Amino acid sequence: MSTDAQLDAALDLMRRLPPERIDTSLGELVDLVPDLCEDLLSSIDQPLKVARDNLVGKEYLICDYNRDGDSYRSPWSNRYDPPLEDGAVPTDRLRRLEEEANQVFEQYRQLYYEGGVSSVYLWELSGNGFAGVVLIKKGGDNSGKIQGSWDSIHVIEVQEKSSGKNAHYKLTSTVMLWLKTMFPASGTVSLGGSLMRQSEQDMQVTDSNPHIVNIGKMIEEAENKIKVSLSEIYFSKTLNVVNGLRCKDGVEDDQKKTEHLKALEKALTNRHKLTPPADS
Repeated sequence: MSTDAQLDAALDLMRRLPPERIDTSLGELVDLVPDLCEDLLSSIDQPLKVARDNLVGKEYLICDYNRDGDSYRSPWSNRYDPPLEDGAVPTDRLRRLEEEANQVFEQYRQLYYEGGVSSVYLWELSGNGFAGVVLIKKGGDNSGKIQGSWDSIHVIEVQEKSSGKNAHYKLTSTVMLWLKTMFPASGTVSLGGSLMRQSEQDMQVTDSNPHIVNIGKMIEEAENKIKVSLSEIYFSKTLNVVNGLRCKDGVEDDQKKTEHLKALEKALTNRHKLTPPADS
């Protein structure tokens, strides 16, 4: 089998494995085909991990986009942990934009996710433009009845026009979702998967419509579309399958089945709230 065919087969396999075990599955796959290590690490999105910036007392997300060697840069203090004297940092202009973006998306996360952790990182591109990534992670509820994680990874490329009044935006959004519900009525149910969407758009850049506003609109639209797709692909189809189950014993079991369905539906529909409050 050729290298390309092996890589295609490996990526196809990873798409079918549980998202909550991506780290373990990826490590085992690299052990199986070590020649594909670099390609696999660069092609497969892994669940976001949380670190803490002790200097400012805030959590942030770590990934390849804020890594330099074995150290990770905090978006809050702009410092690496472990300390790195010559670590890559954004220019003064981008750093100011990065600080503003982190504040804006922190509010966005609170409004749409009601918790979780978010981080934004920016870097220069060759030519007139820059790139960045907006990361959002939300875990399960505090009741212990729902375990899971929602990881959003939005990579944005911005090409600024020579006039400075327009820019071309290219957004690649990936969402990884897994959840496990544990209710007495429905038992244990596990769901998981990931979706990726891309979009491009030209927009004006003005004082009232800066880059952050344009990027925020694109990310908001992308997340809403992905949320609808996940709901249709995973939640609705799962409920249809459960609705088609037959009970072997009479009316009492039918009533239990109805209770199970209600508990499952409640768990699924309450897992992730992307729609902001009506008064927002």
